[in-house]
Amino acid sequence: MVVKMMIDWERTNELCAEIGSDGFAEIVELFLDEVEGVVRRLSKQPDPSRFEADLHFLKGGAWNLGFAAFGALCQDGEREAAGGRPDEVDAAKIVAAYYASKAEFMAGLAALGERDGHAA
Repeated sequence: MVVKMMIDWERTNELCAEIGSDGFAEIVELFLDEVEGVVRRLSKQPDPSRFEADLHFLKGGAWNLGFAAFGALCQDGEREAAGGRPDEVDAAKIVAAYYASKAEFMAGLAALGERDGHAA
């Protein structure tokens, strides 16, 4: 799967509009908290027997919040693991994509907050 943008801001804005800014802030906090635990495990103690379930979980949250590139990598890894090829899952690439996506996402939220006249 080819994904050109790291963050799907249209999806992010759609979610924020659906649930409101307070609800959105809670979702972001919950997403980051839950995802970081799995990402840390992928980084420090990758367990190929958990790749399919872990990547499925990460993919769902990623796409819900607009982390397009990270979600696509999770989907690819999930398919590899489900197809009996967990050794082909590039956990380091997935972890790096998460942190790069998070940095872009947080910078984008801060820029939106500044533009709208309030903190993100």
